[in-house]
Amino acid sequence: MAEIFVGIDLGGTNIKIGCFDSNLNLLTETSVPTLVENGASDIVDRIGQTVESLLGQYGLALSEIAAAGIGTPGVVDVENGIVLNAPNLKFNDTPLRQMIRDRLGCPVVLENDANVTCWGEHVAGAGKGAQDMILITLGTGVGGGIISNGELVHGYANAGAEIGHMIVQPGGRLCGCGQKGCVEAYSSASSTARRAIEALQENAEDSTLQQVLKENGTVTCEDVYDHLAKGDDLARQITDTTAEYLALLCVSLLHVAGPERILFYGGMIAAGDLLLEPIKKYFRQHIWTLQHEEIELCFAELGTHAGIIGNAALATHRLEKGQLT
Repeated sequence: MAEIFVGIDLGGTNIKIGCFDSNLNLLTETSVPTLVENGASDIVDRIGQTVESLLGQYGLALSEIAAAGIGTPGVVDVENGIVLNAPNLKFNDTPLRQMIRDRLGCPVVLENDANVTCWGEHVAGAGKGAQDMILITLGTGVGGGIISNGELVHGYANAGAEIGHMIVQPGGRLCGCGQKGCVEAYSSASSTARRAIEALQENAEDSTLQQVLKENGTVTCEDVYDHLAKGDDLARQITDTTAEYLALLCVSLLHVAGPERILFYGGMIAAGDLLLEPIKKYFRQHIWTLQHEEIELCFAELGTHAGIIGNAALATHRLEKGQLT
């Protein structure tokens, strides 16, 4: 009898699903629309149908799934397997773990999607071999996950690892969470673009980004880094702020968790060294001189596969530890 592990990466637009063997070799994968408007029951049923179809390619049945992992955006009660609030999915107090368990007929682990991505990188990506590591996700917001001594950190009431809401500028820019001065308010892709637009509207007539704003009515984070590469001074100022606040975040995370590696993940890492090298520069400027820190700042490696790998790997890990039923 085969021993199959399923990784389910649930997003507001698409659901990525992968089936793995007991050594976490990917057998097959696919992606289907989430269709949020149809509700949670429909989402769960289509996950089940998709898994059945994938397994059928190998002559396998649902009964041969050893365990499954599902990662979801939003606030998750990991212990009880409930999605407390996920606006993009219209989930509120949704018992997703039990629903998936009933549909697939196997033990299931439910996790926040950033934690799952962190676990995937820990097991098979740039964090492999590091028992203490942190993943920082850089997209519309700033999020991430923390692994300490080989286990994910959840904190009391699952309130830990809210990396994007560490305050780096007291009394600073208003964040969507209601706090002022969060790193997310400065260093996410959307806030980097927003600060550039504000600067262009206030002045900066000589910036090459002015033409982008005039033609498109907006400026993206990608635009800012593209013009940084062309030598635009405003783009340099904006991205320097992005990098410095991320560096300050890394310094604080180092002193709290003592990671061996801090990884950056998400759409912004497409900027490559234009993003990473300034972060390293400011990190060296702000870190203490009390002792030399052997820490690596680097990019994640798994890309869009991180979610399905992380979910399947976490299901394997929890099953081996006897933490799944």
